[in-house]
Amino acid sequence: MYDCIIVGSSVAGISAAINLKIRKKNFLLLGNKDFSAKVQKAELIQNYVGMPDISGCELSGALEEHLERMEIEITEARVNSIMSMGDYFMLSAGSDVYETKTVILATGVEFSKKIEGEDLFLGRGVSYCATCDGMFYRGRTIAVVGSSKEAEKELDYLAGLAKLVYYFPLYKVEEGAVTQENITIVTDRPAKLIGNERVTGVEDKSGKEWAVEGIFFLKDALAPSTLLNGLEDDGMHIVVDRNMRTNIPGCFACGDCTGRPYQYMKAAGEGNIAAHSVIEFLSIIKG
Repeated sequence: MYDCIIVGSSVAGISAAINLKIRKKNFLLLGNKDFSAKVQKAELIQNYVGMPDISGCELSGALEEHLERMEIEITEARVNSIMSMGDYFMLSAGSDVYETKTVILATGVEFSKKIEGEDLFLGRGVSYCATCDGMFYRGRTIAVVGSSKEAEKELDYLAGLAKLVYYFPLYKVEEGAVTQENITIVTDRPAKLIGNERVTGVEDKSGKEWAVEGIFFLKDALAPSTLLNGLEDDGMHIVVDRNMRTNIPGCFACGDCTGRPYQYMKAAGEGNIAAHSVIEFLSIIKG
Protein backbone atom coordinates (compact mmCIF):
# COMPACT_ATOMS: atom_id res chain seq x y z
CA MET A 1 0.00 0.00 0.00
CA TYR A 2 1.54 3.29 -1.14
CA ASP A 3 1.09 6.61 0.65
CA CYS A 4 0.49 8.20 -2.75
CA ILE A 5 0.48 7.41 -6.44
CA ILE A 6 1.14 10.24 -8.88
CA VAL A 7 -0.43 9.80 -12.32
CA GLY A 8 1.57 11.79 -14.86
CA SER A 9 5.28 12.53 -15.21
CA SER A 10 5.42 16.02 -16.63
CA VAL A 11 6.34 19.13 -14.63
CA ALA A 12 3.38 18.95 -12.20
CA GLY A 13 3.83 15.28 -11.42
CA ILE A 14 7.59 15.61 -11.00
CA SER A 15 7.16 18.62 -8.70
CA ALA A 16 4.78 16.58 -6.52
CA ALA A 17 7.19 13.62 -6.49
CA ILE A 18 10.14 15.76 -5.41
CA ASN A 19 8.22 17.18 -2.46
CA LEU A 20 6.93 13.77 -1.37
CA LYS A 21 10.48 12.42 -1.58
CA ILE A 22 11.76 15.21 0.65
CA ARG A 23 9.09 14.28 3.22
CA LYS A 24 10.08 10.60 2.97
CA LYS A 25 6.70 9.34 1.76
CA ASN A 26 6.22 5.98 0.08
CA PHE A 27 4.98 6.90 -3.39
CA LEU A 28 4.93 5.79 -7.01
CA LEU A 29 5.34 8.05 -10.04
CA LEU A 30 3.53 6.64 -13.08
CA GLY A 31 4.08 8.08 -16.52
CA ASN A 32 6.53 8.29 -19.39
CA LYS A 33 10.31 8.43 -18.92
CA ASP A 34 10.45 10.84 -21.88
CA PHE A 35 8.12 13.13 -19.89
CA SER A 36 5.47 14.75 -22.09
CA ALA A 37 5.41 15.59 -25.79
CA LYS A 38 4.47 19.14 -24.81
CA VAL A 39 7.75 19.60 -22.93
CA GLN A 40 9.86 17.91 -25.61
CA LYS A 41 8.44 20.08 -28.41
CA ALA A 42 8.66 23.45 -26.66
CA GLU A 43 11.00 25.65 -28.71
CA LEU A 44 11.58 28.38 -26.13
CA ILE A 45 10.37 28.85 -22.54
CA GLN A 46 10.88 32.36 -21.18
CA ASN A 47 8.82 32.44 -17.97
CA TYR A 48 10.29 29.57 -15.95
CA VAL A 49 11.88 31.32 -12.96
CA GLY A 50 15.65 30.91 -12.84
CA MET A 51 15.82 29.33 -16.30
CA PRO A 52 15.51 32.15 -18.85
CA ASP A 53 15.24 31.23 -22.53
CA ILE A 54 15.38 27.49 -21.94
CA SER A 55 14.24 25.04 -24.63
CA GLY A 56 11.95 22.09 -24.05
CA CYS A 57 14.83 19.67 -24.58
CA GLU A 58 16.95 21.54 -22.04
CA LEU A 59 14.12 21.53 -19.52
CA SER A 60 13.66 17.79 -20.05
CA GLY A 61 17.36 17.29 -19.34
CA ALA A 62 17.10 19.35 -16.15
CA LEU A 63 14.07 17.35 -15.00
CA GLU A 64 15.87 14.08 -15.67
CA GLU A 65 18.93 15.22 -13.73
CA HIS A 66 16.78 16.35 -10.79
CA LEU A 67 15.01 12.98 -10.63
CA GLU A 68 18.34 11.14 -10.72
CA ARG A 69 19.75 13.23 -7.89
CA MET A 70 16.63 12.61 -5.81
CA GLU A 71 16.69 8.89 -6.72
CA ILE A 72 13.14 9.05 -8.03
CA GLU A 73 12.17 6.55 -10.72
CA ILE A 74 9.34 6.81 -13.23
CA THR A 75 7.31 3.64 -13.67
CA GLU A 76 6.17 3.59 -17.28
CA ALA A 77 2.48 2.75 -17.27
CA ARG A 78 -0.75 4.07 -18.75
CA VAL A 79 -3.44 4.21 -16.06
CA ASN A 80 -6.78 2.96 -17.37
CA SER A 81 -9.01 3.39 -14.34
CA ILE A 82 -8.99 4.52 -10.73
CA MET A 83 -11.48 3.22 -8.18
CA SER A 84 -12.18 4.86 -4.84
CA MET A 85 -12.58 2.10 -2.24
CA GLY A 86 -13.57 4.45 0.57
CA ASP A 87 -10.36 4.71 2.58
CA TYR A 88 -7.96 3.86 -0.24
CA PHE A 89 -7.74 3.73 -4.05
CA MET A 90 -7.12 0.97 -6.58
CA LEU A 91 -5.41 1.88 -9.86
CA SER A 92 -5.44 -0.33 -12.93
CA ALA A 93 -2.49 0.13 -15.30
CA GLY A 94 -2.37 -2.51 -18.00
CA SER A 95 -2.27 -5.88 -16.25
CA ASP A 96 -1.03 -4.33 -12.97
CA VAL A 97 -3.16 -3.18 -10.04
CA TYR A 98 -1.86 -0.77 -7.38
CA GLU A 99 -3.28 0.24 -4.00
CA THR A 100 -2.67 3.63 -2.43
CA LYS A 101 -3.99 5.86 0.34
CA THR A 102 -4.00 8.96 -1.88
CA VAL A 103 -3.79 9.90 -5.56
CA ILE A 104 -2.41 12.94 -7.34
CA LEU A 105 -3.69 13.39 -10.89
CA ALA A 106 -1.20 15.23 -13.12
CA THR A 107 -2.53 13.81 -16.36
CA GLY A 108 -2.43 16.85 -18.59
CA VAL A 109 -5.24 17.65 -21.00
CA GLU A 110 -6.56 15.56 -23.87
CA PHE A 111 -7.32 18.04 -26.66
CA SER A 112 -8.82 15.58 -29.13
CA LYS A 113 -12.60 15.59 -28.88
CA LYS A 114 -14.58 12.40 -28.50
CA ILE A 115 -16.19 11.18 -31.68
CA GLU A 116 -19.87 10.39 -32.08
CA GLY A 117 -20.70 7.08 -30.42
CA GLU A 118 -17.52 6.88 -28.32
CA ASP A 119 -19.37 7.22 -25.01
CA LEU A 120 -22.38 5.25 -26.23
CA PHE A 121 -20.34 2.13 -27.05
CA LEU A 122 -17.94 2.26 -24.10
CA GLY A 123 -17.67 -1.33 -22.86
CA ARG A 124 -19.52 -2.52 -25.96
CA GLY A 125 -16.64 -2.51 -28.38
CA VAL A 126 -14.93 0.71 -27.26
CA SER A 127 -11.87 0.36 -25.04
CA TYR A 128 -9.12 2.63 -23.75
CA CYS A 129 -6.81 -0.18 -22.60
CA ALA A 130 -4.97 -2.46 -25.04
CA THR A 131 -3.52 -4.69 -22.34
CA CYS A 132 -6.83 -5.05 -20.48
CA ASP A 133 -9.10 -5.88 -23.42
CA GLY A 134 -6.79 -6.91 -26.26
CA MET A 135 -7.24 -10.65 -25.66
CA PHE A 136 -10.99 -10.36 -26.33
CA TYR A 137 -10.20 -9.49 -29.95
CA ARG A 138 -7.79 -12.28 -30.82
CA GLY A 139 -8.23 -13.14 -34.49
CA ARG A 140 -10.72 -10.33 -35.08
CA THR A 141 -10.78 -7.09 -37.06
CA ILE A 142 -10.35 -3.95 -34.98
CA ALA A 143 -9.65 -0.24 -35.30
CA VAL A 144 -7.12 1.71 -33.26
CA VAL A 145 -7.08 5.49 -32.83
CA GLY A 146 -3.69 6.79 -31.64
CA SER A 147 -3.22 10.32 -30.28
CA SER A 148 0.56 10.31 -30.56
CA LYS A 149 3.63 8.21 -31.34
CA GLU A 150 3.38 6.74 -27.83
CA ALA A 151 0.40 4.69 -29.03
CA GLU A 152 2.56 2.67 -31.41
CA LYS A 153 3.81 0.32 -28.68
CA GLU A 154 0.27 -0.72 -27.82
CA LEU A 155 -0.58 -0.83 -31.52
CA ASP A 156 2.16 -3.45 -31.94
CA TYR A 157 0.69 -5.49 -29.10
CA LEU A 158 -2.83 -5.38 -30.58
CA ALA A 159 -1.55 -6.25 -34.07
CA GLY A 160 -0.04 -9.41 -32.58
CA LEU A 161 -3.50 -10.48 -31.44
CA ALA A 162 -5.92 -9.24 -34.08
CA LYS A 163 -6.48 -10.56 -37.57
CA LEU A 164 -6.59 -7.07 -39.11
CA VAL A 165 -6.04 -3.59 -37.66
CA TYR A 166 -7.20 -0.30 -39.16
CA TYR A 167 -4.99 2.39 -37.63
CA PHE A 168 -6.27 5.98 -37.42
CA PRO A 169 -3.27 8.11 -36.29
CA LEU A 170 -4.06 11.64 -35.11
CA TYR A 171 -0.46 12.64 -35.81
CA LYS A 172 2.07 12.25 -38.63
CA VAL A 173 3.42 8.70 -38.66
CA GLU A 174 7.12 8.49 -39.40
CA GLU A 175 8.09 6.40 -42.41
CA GLY A 176 8.85 2.83 -41.37
CA ALA A 177 7.37 3.24 -37.87
CA VAL A 178 4.49 0.85 -38.58
CA THR A 179 5.62 -2.29 -40.41
CA GLN A 180 3.25 -5.11 -39.41
CA GLU A 181 1.55 -6.56 -42.46
CA ASN A 182 -1.88 -6.76 -40.82
CA ILE A 183 -2.00 -3.00 -40.07
CA THR A 184 -3.67 -0.65 -42.54
CA ILE A 185 -3.04 3.05 -41.91
CA VAL A 186 -6.15 5.14 -42.59
CA THR A 187 -5.33 8.72 -43.56
CA ASP A 188 -8.82 10.12 -42.93
CA ARG A 189 -9.76 10.77 -39.31
CA PRO A 190 -12.58 8.83 -37.65
CA ALA A 191 -15.90 10.72 -37.54
CA LYS A 192 -18.35 8.40 -35.81
CA LEU A 193 -18.95 4.84 -34.66
CA ILE A 194 -21.59 2.59 -36.18
CA GLY A 195 -23.52 -0.17 -34.45
CA ASN A 196 -26.58 -1.19 -32.48
CA GLU A 197 -25.89 -3.13 -29.29
CA ARG A 198 -22.15 -3.19 -30.10
CA VAL A 199 -19.74 -1.42 -32.42
CA THR A 200 -19.83 -2.78 -35.95
CA GLY A 201 -17.87 -0.13 -37.81
CA VAL A 202 -16.14 3.24 -38.01
CA GLU A 203 -17.05 5.99 -40.45
CA ASP A 204 -14.23 8.35 -41.42
CA LYS A 205 -14.46 12.03 -42.39
CA SER A 206 -14.92 11.17 -46.06
CA GLY A 207 -17.92 8.97 -45.27
CA LYS A 208 -16.19 5.65 -45.87
CA GLU A 209 -17.15 2.86 -43.46
CA TRP A 210 -14.64 0.42 -41.99
CA ALA A 211 -16.20 -2.76 -40.61
CA VAL A 212 -14.70 -3.67 -37.20
CA GLU A 213 -15.63 -5.66 -34.10
CA GLY A 214 -13.95 -3.30 -31.66
CA ILE A 215 -12.08 -0.01 -31.45
CA PHE A 216 -9.27 1.09 -29.12
CA PHE A 217 -8.70 4.78 -28.32
CA LEU A 218 -5.07 5.14 -27.20
CA LYS A 219 -5.01 8.67 -25.82
CA ASP A 220 -2.26 10.60 -24.05
CA ALA A 221 -4.72 11.53 -21.32
CA LEU A 222 -8.21 10.29 -20.56
CA ALA A 223 -11.09 12.56 -19.64
CA PRO A 224 -11.21 12.91 -15.83
CA SER A 225 -14.70 11.43 -15.58
CA THR A 226 -13.56 8.41 -17.62
CA LEU A 227 -10.55 7.83 -15.39
CA LEU A 228 -12.28 8.10 -12.01
CA ASN A 229 -16.03 7.67 -11.63
CA GLY A 230 -17.67 10.48 -9.67
CA LEU A 231 -14.81 12.94 -10.14
CA GLU A 232 -16.16 16.46 -10.61
CA ASP A 233 -15.06 18.23 -13.76
CA ASP A 234 -16.15 21.14 -15.89
CA GLY A 235 -15.70 19.32 -19.17
CA MET A 236 -11.99 19.23 -19.97
CA HIS A 237 -10.68 20.09 -16.50
CA ILE A 238 -10.82 18.66 -12.98
CA VAL A 239 -12.44 20.94 -10.39
CA VAL A 240 -10.07 21.64 -7.46
CA ASP A 241 -9.83 24.10 -4.57
CA ARG A 242 -6.76 26.20 -3.69
CA ASN A 243 -5.19 23.17 -2.02
CA MET A 244 -5.58 21.04 -5.16
CA ARG A 245 -8.26 18.91 -3.49
CA THR A 246 -10.91 17.34 -5.72
CA ASN A 247 -14.45 16.42 -4.59
CA ILE A 248 -13.21 12.91 -3.70
CA PRO A 249 -11.34 12.73 -0.36
CA GLY A 250 -7.75 11.63 -0.85
CA CYS A 251 -7.69 12.56 -4.54
CA PHE A 252 -5.77 15.66 -5.62
CA ALA A 253 -5.00 17.16 -9.04
CA CYS A 254 -2.45 19.59 -10.45
CA GLY A 255 -1.10 20.98 -13.70
CA ASP A 256 -2.87 21.40 -17.02
CA CYS A 257 -5.66 18.99 -16.01
CA THR A 258 -6.94 21.60 -13.52
CA GLY A 259 -7.36 24.33 -16.14
CA ARG A 260 -5.71 27.33 -17.70
CA PRO A 261 -3.19 28.83 -17.94
CA TYR A 262 -1.25 25.90 -19.40
CA GLN A 263 2.10 27.05 -18.04
CA TYR A 264 5.06 25.09 -16.63
CA MET A 265 5.40 27.51 -13.70
CA LYS A 266 1.76 26.98 -12.75
CA ALA A 267 2.21 23.22 -13.04
CA ALA A 268 5.29 23.21 -10.80
CA GLY A 269 3.55 25.30 -8.14
CA GLU A 270 0.40 23.20 -8.17
CA GLY A 271 2.45 20.01 -7.92
CA ASN A 272 4.12 21.42 -4.82
CA ILE A 273 0.76 22.31 -3.26
CA ALA A 274 -0.76 18.92 -4.11
CA ALA A 275 2.13 17.12 -2.43
CA HIS A 276 1.78 19.18 0.76
CA SER A 277 -1.98 18.59 0.76
CA VAL A 278 -1.32 14.84 0.52
CA ILE A 279 1.09 15.08 3.48
CA GLU A 280 -1.56 16.91 5.52
CA PHE A 281 -4.25 14.38 4.51
CA LEU A 282 -2.04 11.41 5.50
CA SER A 283 -1.39 13.05 8.86
CA ILE A 284 -5.11 13.47 9.49
CA ILE A 285 -6.08 9.90 8.59
CA LYS A 286 -3.20 8.59 10.70
CA GLY A 287 -4.90 10.29 13.64
